[in-house]
Formats: sequence, C-alpha cells, structure tokens
Amino acid sequence: QVQLVESGGGLVQPGGSLRLSCAASGRTFSIYTMGWFRQAPGKEREFVASITWTEGTTYYTDSVKGRFTISRDSTKNTVYLQMNSLNPEDTAVYYCGSSWVKGSRYSLEYNYWGQGTQVTVSS
Repeated sequence: QVQLVESGGGLVQPGGSLRLSCAASGRTFSIYTMGWFRQAPGKEREFVASITWTEGTTYYTDSVKGRFTISRDSTKNTVYLQMNSLNPEDTAVYYCGSSWVKGSRYSLEYNYWGQGTQVTVSS
C-alpha cells in the first residue's frame, strides 16, 4: 500500500501562482512514476504532469508546458507541482497518483491516489 496526501491548494487570482505538494508513505519503493491529474466539474480527470521517481524524467500535457513544473524530493518522498501564470481554466480538483508505468499519462495506470486538493483561479 502507498498513501498519498496532497496539500497546497487554494484560491488565487488569474496570473498568480500556487505550489502543490504530495507526500508519499508506505511501500514507496514500488513507485515508478508520480503524477498530477486534475478534474473540473462535469469533466473527466485529465493528465497534467508526471515524473519518474528515480530518474526525475518529466512529462507534461501541452496546456501547462512553460507554466507548470513538476519536481520531487526523494529524501522527503514528496512530489511538487509549481503552477505559475494560472488562469480560470486551471480551476479543478488536483489529484496526486502513483504508477508502475514509466511516465504514464493514463489514470488507469495509476494504482494509488490522494484525496485531492481544490485549486480555484478567480478574480
């Protein structure tokens, strides 16, 4: 079992920044990739970014490239998502997940999830 706990969400104005954190515990040695997904009301959960746990290779969806940065601190078993230049379309519940697949973009390849953290971008 892997336990994931997200934090760092909140309300921010357009153009602002937030940093999300995801702390992993339990059988973390089984993790190959950590990813961030988001789900807006009435929409399906979508891939945002992922990072391989050992190599640190990163993957992004096109809409966040150049604005979001995923990183990890292996000593703290924590993954971060730095979000800059936020716009209202980024409003969603953000979920952290762990996968056994390298750089996965597909939610079905993630076997553990956090509880989610709300990000709201509004003036």
